[in-house]
Amino acid sequence: MGDLCALSAAELTARYAAGDLSPVAVTEAALRRAEAAATAVNAFVLIDDAGALGDALASEERWGRGEPAGPVDGVPVTVKDILLQRGHPTLRGARPVPGDVGPWTEDAPSVARLREAGAVFLGKTTTPEFGWKGVTDSPASGATGNPYAPERTSGGSSGGSAAAVALGAGPLSLGTDGGGSVRIPASFCGIFALKPTYGRVPLYPASAFGTLAHVGPMTRDARDAALLLDVIGRPDPRDWSHLGPAPGAFGEALRAGAEGVAGLRVAFSPALGEVAVEPAVAAAVRRAVDRLADLGARVTETDPPLPPLDGVREAFHTLWFSGAARVTQPFDEERRAALDPGLREICARGARYSALDYLAAVDVRMAMGRAMGAFHEEFDLLVTPTMPRTAFAKGVEVPEGSGMERWTEWTPFTYPFNMTQQPAASLPCGVDADGLPIGLHLVGARHADALVLRAAHALYEAGAAVLPPAVLRDVPPG
Repeated sequence: MGDLCALSAAELTARYAAGDLSPVAVTEAALRRAEAAATAVNAFVLIDDAGALGDALASEERWGRGEPAGPVDGVPVTVKDILLQRGHPTLRGARPVPGDVGPWTEDAPSVARLREAGAVFLGKTTTPEFGWKGVTDSPASGATGNPYAPERTSGGSSGGSAAAVALGAGPLSLGTDGGGSVRIPASFCGIFALKPTYGRVPLYPASAFGTLAHVGPMTRDARDAALLLDVIGRPDPRDWSHLGPAPGAFGEALRAGAEGVAGLRVAFSPALGEVAVEPAVAAAVRRAVDRLADLGARVTETDPPLPPLDGVREAFHTLWFSGAARVTQPFDEERRAALDPGLREICARGARYSALDYLAAVDVRMAMGRAMGAFHEEFDLLVTPTMPRTAFAKGVEVPEGSGMERWTEWTPFTYPFNMTQQPAASLPCGVDADGLPIGLHLVGARHADALVLRAAHALYEAGAAVLPPAVLRDVPPG
């Protein structure tokens, strides 16, 4: 059969339909990978062997009758431990307290849509406490390592999901992204991730980080991401800000293949005008942009009309730190003292902001949105690096010796587009001298999710989205 864990969701369901592959066999293989990934890089907070095998048996019966429940029936998936999943605790990277005993009887909207479609739930993946930072470690679960170098970070805050997908523990995962949290680990772990337009995927309970927070697919290619988005992007009445039904199937947008970028107006910003980018990253991203031009895109090297990044970062901090302070507002002193020290620091700062400070940050955000709306009248896509560097040591918020204080200082390409609510994707475009993945960042106008997926898929079809060769190797030793 070859490596069952190397098959995409689309390939799995095609073989289920043909009758030459069993969801149970696939699930057993994926569970073995999950256990290995848990040991090697600490990607999971929970693996549910019995539940997954029960899901797989039910799927096998449906396929045997020729009555699959949906387009991901029998496909192994993982869920970031920020999202509710019926039957399991959702501790959001924090230590359990008496109020966390459940009952856990409700699915988040995205999880509910996957359950309705027959997905097989392998387990829940690691996150920092409340998804607060761009790396994945917490006092509750420790640090999550990188599939290519376990002593380095997977990125975050959806780092467990990225590592699980990279190591073959299911081809699909649900992540969340409030400032880069699916795209940062996608870049560091060599997978694909999409932060959809805000509201495209319903979110419940509402995030304390408000309209910065998105739910997004994390996969090994753009085709599977489109498949997953078609499932999870359906409406749910619990999210008052959901956009409603999508205008069409996202999978249909990929039919043009490598020709899907011909004629697109692409703005290439190598550094947003001011970011120091590692030479290996800059070179790999430029090669991918050259490939876009070869495929017929009209590429112009230019920067988007964003304010200076120091001001953007300060506005984001006001919004983000305030949200963190709201999350922890009910905590007593004992529980507050047990928090990640960095989280305690930003909560204290967030609690000092006034309503006027918050509204001033909203003003910055609205101005950015207007500017990017005008920019996309001229350009269909913006391309940047996803990260200015590759993965650094795990267990720290910022690279050692960098002089940085907060994770936002090394993620300048991601969080601005949470502020503007635009769709943005990361896909692998090469590796550095140490074999660590490099990410390419595609940003579209609001509601242009299908276009972002189409361009990403074209790069995969053309061989420019480079899946690092180690991604489906045996799990590295711990």
